[in-house]
Amino acid sequence: MKRFIICAGIQLAVLLTSSACGGIGGTVSTRSNTAQSNSSAAGELHYKAPDGWVKEPSSSAMRVAQYKLPKAEGDPEDASLVIYYFGATQGGAVQVNIDRWISQVQQPDGSSSKDKAKTETSTVNGLKVTTVDVSGTYTAEMAPGTGNQRNDADYRLRAAVIETPKGNYFLKLAGPAKTMGRWEQSFTDFVKSFEFK
Repeated sequence: MKRFIICAGIQLAVLLTSSACGGIGGTVSTRSNTAQSNSSAAGELHYKAPDGWVKEPSSSAMRVAQYKLPKAEGDPEDASLVIYYFGATQGGAVQVNIDRWISQVQQPDGSSSKDKAKTETSTVNGLKVTTVDVSGTYTAEMAPGTGNQRNDADYRLRAAVIETPKGNYFLKLAGPAKTMGRWEQSFTDFVKSFEFK
């Protein structure tokens, strides 16, 4: 009888442990399956880079594409455009990114860049695209995590979040104002070329 009670106790403990772990594992598995189903959505973001843009090698795995937009005469440097993809559920919410990009531009008179920024949401070939356009002194970090910030007066930043079935792609273009004006129509055409297939 004593042996029966010990065996029954062990079986009950195993059953309860399996049940408890199964519940936790099911939750993790469900989250993992959800992320996998998003990240394995068939397709990629496609676009057509305008003539005159110079394709550069991507400097990290998170950079889907990187372009240099040659500077206008008299500007100190070229503009730089990067498209990022961090994964199906990575990169943060749309508005968080828009706010972060706006905060990378300061106004010379100390006023709020948020009040001067132009944001717009549109649909491009079935994709929701939220854009921001803001000018001023560009103060983004020179390299993420370094703490060294730029201090570039008379700059312009244009950025976008492109929502796809695979997750969000993030586009950031920054450069001297005159150079950005030179490539204005090209940038608009580039955004209108986005397709997910």
